[in-house]
Amino acid sequence: MSSIDPPLNQQVHSLYSDHHGWLQGWLQRRLGNRCDAADVAHDTFLRLLTRQVARPLGNEPRALLTHIAKGLMIDRWRRQDLERAYLDTIAQLPAAEVPSPETRYLILETLWRIEALLRELPAQTRDTFLMSQIEGLTYAQIAARLGVSLITVKRHMRAAFIACLSVA
Repeated sequence: MSSIDPPLNQQVHSLYSDHHGWLQGWLQRRLGNRCDAADVAHDTFLRLLTRQVARPLGNEPRALLTHIAKGLMIDRWRRQDLERAYLDTIAQLPAAEVPSPETRYLILETLWRIEALLRELPAQTRDTFLMSQIEGLTYAQIAARLGVSLITVKRHMRAAFIACLSVA
C-alpha cells in the first residue's frame, strides 16, 4: 500500500458503504434467503478487515467482494454437507447412543477442522494419509497403489502428521 492510500479500515468502510447492499442482494439470489446472505456479506467484510497482509483493495471492488464471498459460500456448503452426513449417520444410532447437542457440536467442529486441514494438504499427501488412516493400508501397500517409493509414502505421512499436530 502506498503512503497516499487511505488506511485499510477507511477503505473497507468506504467499500462497505458503497457495495454492501449490492453484495447482500447478489448473495441472496445465490443462497436463497436473506439471513444467510447477511451472514456471508458480514463475513466477507470481516475477511477484508482481518487480512494478514495489508494491500490495496484494487480498482474492481465488486470483483474482490464476489471472489471472497464465493469462497465463503463454498466453505459454508462444505460445512453443511459434512454436517448433513454426520446427522444422517447419528440418526441411525439407537436413541441411547445419540450424543447430546453439545457433544454433537464439538464433534462437528472437529470434523470441520479436519476437513479444512485435509483440503489444504497437497493431493498426494492427502491421498496417502487417507489410505493409511481410513482404508488401513500399510505404507508398502500405499506405495504399490500409488506407484511411488516407500520413502515417498513416509514423507507424505510425516507431512500429514505434522499438519495434524499443527491444528491441535
